[in-house]
Amino acid sequence: MGYVRFRVPSFVLPAAIIASAVAVVAGSSAIIRAHEAATRALLASPADPPAGRYLVLAARSIGLLEHSFYNGSGLWHMCVPSICNTKNRDWGADALTNDLYLGWRLTGNRSVLPYLRHLALSAHLWIPSDHGSSDTPAWDAVADIREYQATGSRAALAKAEAAFGWVTGARARPFATGACPAIDYQWGGGRRSDLKTLETGSNLAKAGLLLYQITGQHRYLAAAEAAYAAARRYFLSRASQLYTAYILDNGRTCKVLPGLYYASVNGNMIWDGTELARITGDPAFLRQAIATAQAVRARLSDGAGVFADLQADNDITGPLVEGMYALATDGHQRFARRWLMTAASAAGADIGPGGTFGRFFDGPPPAWLATAWQVSGGVALMQAAAALDPHGAPAAPGFWRRARFVPDGRSLTGPVLRITFTGRAIAILGTLGARCCSPGHARVFVDGTETFNRVGIWQDKSSPAIQQFDQVLFAWRWRRPGRHTIAILPGIDEGVLGGSFFSMIGYLLVR
Repeated sequence: MGYVRFRVPSFVLPAAIIASAVAVVAGSSAIIRAHEAATRALLASPADPPAGRYLVLAARSIGLLEHSFYNGSGLWHMCVPSICNTKNRDWGADALTNDLYLGWRLTGNRSVLPYLRHLALSAHLWIPSDHGSSDTPAWDAVADIREYQATGSRAALAKAEAAFGWVTGARARPFATGACPAIDYQWGGGRRSDLKTLETGSNLAKAGLLLYQITGQHRYLAAAEAAYAAARRYFLSRASQLYTAYILDNGRTCKVLPGLYYASVNGNMIWDGTELARITGDPAFLRQAIATAQAVRARLSDGAGVFADLQADNDITGPLVEGMYALATDGHQRFARRWLMTAASAAGADIGPGGTFGRFFDGPPPAWLATAWQVSGGVALMQAAAALDPHGAPAAPGFWRRARFVPDGRSLTGPVLRITFTGRAIAILGTLGARCCSPGHARVFVDGTETFNRVGIWQDKSSPAIQQFDQVLFAWRWRRPGRHTIAILPGIDEGVLGGSFFSMIGYLLVR
């Protein structure tokens, strides 16, 4: 697929940021000079206050969805301020819908209800003749149910049941084939690839549990328990208690791709286990959810204890926020509450133009382009923080506004690329989808230790299928300043992330 360029409206962004996007064609030195000017303009801009109370941040983030991402007629823009595509289907759009639901449920924000009613009407109705991936209707089913729970829309409930039935009924039999038929191919019969993703099963379990809550029909509970059991059998790493996201099934063998710890699937499995424990009364499910949540806290956090979402923007963090919130409240787990408030303190300290959040809770906000996949997690996090501590606020507002941009245009051409510095936080910058739009990644070592999430930097992945300039490729914090080295090593081609690729224009450094 070829590159897609944006023509950024000048009335939305500072001229320096526009210049940064335009300068891409002029060579790496011009990119660095333009980005340095853009970064200074962003960090110096007084237009967006760096922080506020969580209740204010929660309301403001919902307003961002209502007035920027929502298109006015029941669809979501996937990118703002420039529009890449607009839809009400699949995980990017569904993540924004779920954020509106969380705003209603957790903070009592009733402004979302008219939007949810329109989204329920425009949501896709899955019928037997439809073609699609197994994970798409699974994501849609959960979003449809959330619309029903908030508004009582019978159309939304009917669409949720239709989406669930499309994946689990006779039409979906080609998905449940291969060497491990208990889990579904992403595409029927593996016709597009050998990929099987836990995004399907973890969402089916969640949708089944929600439908059982609403209808009382035991077939939904049975389907949810089966999907949950299959996920634990095939995707769970027993050593870490985390779930990897991908399996390759060539029809003869099933190959687990280890260490791809998506926030979405781990969050879904935490929520599923917590809810199964509540419904069935079996404490083993709660113990399993707690074990995974503790592993997320211990193994997927940066040096300051903030969750580090290393996955490219084909992951969403909202399900992890929702899973941790369920554990913190229904499961009475204090560590889950601390995890949420630590992440909220970091993410809420800096927001971008118009109130956007970045993909990294521990990193700076996007300088200009923000996608649904990036923003939705921060919005969900603000709703959870406002529910838990409405009058609280981030501990270090404007954390990234004290950063200095260090121009350093380099690519991974040898066995290792090292960045050595003294400070307490770094954010490496470059273009997502640089060779648009999927294969190409790199491994990351922090002070000699590889990140536990082996995705590292999946730079060439771009869910909206565009080049996204001036994006955060990697962010990390420590509790206090020190001497550190980030080492970038070639990626390993295992059939999904592709071969090696890494290219940066510099980094932001907080001393």
